[in-house]
Amino acid sequence: MKIYTRTGDAGGTALFAGGRVAKHHARVEAYGTIDELNSVLGLARASKPSRQVDAWLEKAQNQLFHLGADLATPLDAKADWITRVSKADVEWLERSIDQMSQDLAPLSNFILPGGAPAAAQIQLARAVCRRAERLIVKLAESEDISEHALPYVNRLSDWLFTLARYENRQAGEAESKWRLR
Repeated sequence: MKIYTRTGDAGGTALFAGGRVAKHHARVEAYGTIDELNSVLGLARASKPSRQVDAWLEKAQNQLFHLGADLATPLDAKADWITRVSKADVEWLERSIDQMSQDLAPLSNFILPGGAPAAAQIQLARAVCRRAERLIVKLAESEDISEHALPYVNRLSDWLFTLARYENRQAGEAESKWRLR
């Protein structure tokens, strides 16, 4: 099988369950940004985070493939083979946040992204996640989407923020606090 098909040369792309849309369509912007987010998580994993953080990142990467497929498949498509993001996925993020938070100091200031290389990459992922969320909201204004897609990506950005803090703690890096002038 060849990697190139030439079917997108005129500016269109195929959706998972059939049909074609322009490459700038809100649906493509949304799942394309989820793909970008997944790549940033791969970069964070390449930065050699702690073993637990790496395992959690791998799980999140797999969930993001499900979310990407979910967003690439209209709800009315006949595609029983698609695994859509679920309430259980959202709940896993919440449990993980609660678990990590037990080991972290309560926040009293805004903190600056940075610290250990993996933590800094996770903060970048958080920012990409917020952009993905904005694009998914835009998509949801014009098309029906999975009921758990927005809660998942909203919780994911909170999870990434907490995960970056947790990774800094694992690496022995202090948090840099935002200072007012």
